[in-house]
Amino acid sequence: MRELVFALEYEPGCNRVADALADHPDARVRSLSLHATAERLWRVDHATGTPEALNAIEDAFLNGDYYADCLATEDCNATQTTRVLDRTDDALILYSDWERTPTCASVPHIARDHLGDGVLFETRHEGRHYTWRLIHSGDGDVAAFFDALKVAVGECAQMEMLRTADTTSARGSDGTPSGLTPAQEAALQAAVEHGYYESPREVDVGELAEHLDVPRSTLTYRLRRAEEHLAKQHVAGERVAEERLASH
Repeated sequence: MRELVFALEYEPGCNRVADALADHPDARVRSLSLHATAERLWRVDHATGTPEALNAIEDAFLNGDYYADCLATEDCNATQTTRVLDRTDDALILYSDWERTPTCASVPHIARDHLGDGVLFETRHEGRHYTWRLIHSGDGDVAAFFDALKVAVGECAQMEMLRTADTTSARGSDGTPSGLTPAQEAALQAAVEHGYYESPREVDVGELAEHLDVPRSTLTYRLRRAEEHLAKQHVAGERVAEERLASH
């Protein structure tokens, strides 16, 4: 089995969910379940954020001109149904069902065409940064998948490859991720070198993004994922050390 991780960085006005999240930087949406057949796609998503952010996300899902996962640049006349399964002050769970038309395109359907059946999908959406993690058999044509995806996305989003690896090598012996992506390492190194982690900070994220010539939301995402990885790696390492001490 192979793991494939990439991100789409949406331009303003191309994806209503991305626009809503860009307006609320602390909000995020992650998939709880995502399935696709040749004709349909259905998914359950978990959104977190302030009540104002959740209102904007809910409106984007429920009242968009067309389904948020569709990569068509105009209304493709697909049939979609989205409904709220649960709502609290800081969380929202949405169920979406989408029936395609011949002009529709989506990441899962392009993946099925080029990577075969049985692909597993996991998504995380923060700001304009939409990250996809795919687990596939490894028998498909990854290059053809990305070529088709690039055509479908067009000018609406920039694509960034984050990781591709065997699932057996994607994690270390202690169960923690094997390492940061090159982009995350570069972002973290630049943040340290320019005093982002000093107290008080010598540079803010906007200035650092300008220095690296990347969108602010992209840099924020990379730093957040790098920090998450390092924090989990540290905690996992502490647990392993404690278990070894306890066994002696």
